Amino acid sequence: MTGDAEFDDGLLEEELRQAAAVLDPLPPALLQIAVDAYALHDLDARVAELTFDSLVDAIPVRGATDVPRMLTFTAGEVTLDVEVTAEGLMGQVLPPQPARVEVLGGPQTTAPLTADDLGRFTTATPPSGPFALRLRTGADVVVTEWLRA
Repeated sequence: MTGDAEFDDGLLEEELRQAAAVLDPLPPALLQIAVDAYALHDLDARVAELTFDSLVDAIPVRGATDVPRMLTFTAGEVTLDVEVTAEGLMGQVLPPQPARVEVLGGPQTTAPLTADDLGRFTTATPPSGPFALRLRTGADVVVTEWLRA
């Protein structure tokens, strides 16, 4: 198969998706059911509680603009510190340990991030809209509460 044929297949698929969206749109209730069902696929995961949010808990600094949002989540012994900016997201798992971190945004996730031996991770893609983080450390899975960026 040539590269042109693959491109045409992709173009045809996209046109069919657009036509289906116009002629037979997905009912909002069905979309919500799908999102709720997706959220249950980590039913064994521990939920990390939001223990600090700089939008709520920090004292505003006069004249400061475009201040990063600082978040702290806690689940048992695991703490996740996260800084959200317009340039991306960075964080650290405490106690420091290697981990895989996924930024959830509805039914799709971004590419998994890898936390180094000190538990640090970054992404140059800021979350848009509601988001949560899924952290995998060994056998443990921790999911944060959903927040708006």
